[in-house]
Amino acid sequence: MYGSYSGRGRGAGTGRVRAGVATAGAVLLLAGCSSDGDGDDADGGTKAAPIGQRPKAEAPYWVNPEGRAARQVAAYDNAGATENAALIRKIAEQPVAEWIGPDTPEAQTKGFTEAAKKADRDALLVLYNIPHRDCGQFSKGGASDGNAYRAWVDQVAKGIGDRRATVILEPDALLHLVDGCTPGQFHEERYDLLKGAIQRLKQQPATSVYLDAGNAGWQTPDALFEPLQRAGIADADGFSVNVSNFYPTAASKDFGKRLSAKVGGKPFVIDTSRNGNGPYTQGDPSENWCNPPGRALGEQPTTKTGDPLVKAFLWIKRPGESDGDCKGGPKAGDWYANYALDLARNSGG
Repeated sequence: MYGSYSGRGRGAGTGRVRAGVATAGAVLLLAGCSSDGDGDDADGGTKAAPIGQRPKAEAPYWVNPEGRAARQVAAYDNAGATENAALIRKIAEQPVAEWIGPDTPEAQTKGFTEAAKKADRDALLVLYNIPHRDCGQFSKGGASDGNAYRAWVDQVAKGIGDRRATVILEPDALLHLVDGCTPGQFHEERYDLLKGAIQRLKQQPATSVYLDAGNAGWQTPDALFEPLQRAGIADADGFSVNVSNFYPTAASKDFGKRLSAKVGGKPFVIDTSRNGNGPYTQGDPSENWCNPPGRALGEQPTTKTGDPLVKAFLWIKRPGESDGDCKGGPKAGDWYANYALDLARNSGG
C-alpha cells in the first residue's frame, strides 16, 4: 500500500445544485483476491497483465497499481470473469486522484508521492477535511477546528516534500459558503483556512494547487468569483470544475472560461471521470447526483486538452465508488462494482 488510509472517495452532484461528498472505509472486493505477483495463478492459468502507467506525454499522473479498480480486475480475472475484468480495466489503467484521509496525512502523501516519483509521474491528490464539511450530509465531518485543519495541511505539505504533486483543494468548501449551507459563523474562518492552505501548499517547490469552484449546473460565475478571490485564488495555480459531477466537458469549459475571466485569467482543470453521458435528468431532481443510472466514463485523463486555459482533464472522482446509500448503492465512498461496470460498459470503446 502507498498510503495508510484506504477509504478515499467522494460522492457527486447537484442537489440545489449541490455536491454530495464522501469518505468511507475500504471494502473487500472478493474474499482472498490479490493483485500481487506475476506468472501463473494457483489454478495453473496465466494471470492478466499488471496495471501499468499511461504514456507520460499524454497523462503525467501516476496510476496506482494497487487501487480498488486494479484489485477488482484481479478478482474478476481470478474468478474467470474476463469480460468484467476487461471493463474494469478501463478504470484501473487510468490515473485517478488519491483522497487524503484525516489520519496520518504525512504518511499518506509521502507514500503516494514517493510511489509516483519512482514511476516518474506526478501524484494527483485531493484534500477534503475542512471543518464543518458537507453541511451534515453524507460526508459530514472534517477537522475538529481551524487549528486542527492547519496542522493537518502542514502535515500534508511535509509529506509531499519536493516531489511533484497536483492538489485539488476542498471540493464543495467554497460553494457551501455561497449557497448558505455552511452556517454564517464559520464563513470567515473558512476563507482564512482555504487561503492559508493554498499558501502553505505552495511552499512546496513542485506542488500545484487548484481550488474547487463548482460545476456548470451550479449558479453562475458571477456568484463565485469574489468568494474565490477571498479564498486566495490569486496564490493558487487555478481552480477545478465538475468535481464528482456529470456535466459535459464542453459545458464545463464554457463555465470555467467565464469564471477564469473574472479571476485574472486563471487556468482550470475539469473532472471528466463520469461525464460521458452528461447529467441524469430523470427522477427526483434532489437526488440526480447520487449514483445516477446510465452514466458513462468521460475523456481519459490528459494534459493535451487543446485549450491553454484547460490545464488537464482529470479523474478526480474515483469511478466505481458510491455517491451514497441511494439507488441501491453502498455508503458513500465504498466500492460499487456494479456501478463501475455500468460506467465502463456505457462508455463504449
